[in-house]
Amino acid sequence: MSVTEFWVLTILLGAGTFLIRFSFLGFLGRRQLPEWLLEHLRFVGVAVFPAMVAPMILWPSATGGTFDPTRAVAAILALAAAARFGVGAAIVVGMGSLWSLQTALG
Repeated sequence: MSVTEFWVLTILLGAGTFLIRFSFLGFLGRRQLPEWLLEHLRFVGVAVFPAMVAPMILWPSATGGTFDPTRAVAAILALAAAARFGVGAAIVVGMGSLWSLQTALG
């Protein structure tokens, strides 16, 4: 890819991203949205985050894409800590359990 192609692609992707965001914020930003739509929009983050994290847990690139039980156990413990105590506890428990298990199991 040449430098010109890179910049053309970058500008087109930036314009496309702007138009996608503007379609929601610019056109709908000042309108009152129906309650059913607001209810559905609340679940977007909840649906997107696991879709981003699950492949990193199930097929991590650090292991060449093979399943690692240590990472799966750490993810389950972090999820349990998040459900009970919040995000800060999930980070501490997840990282602590991952490092502890990796150290203990070699």
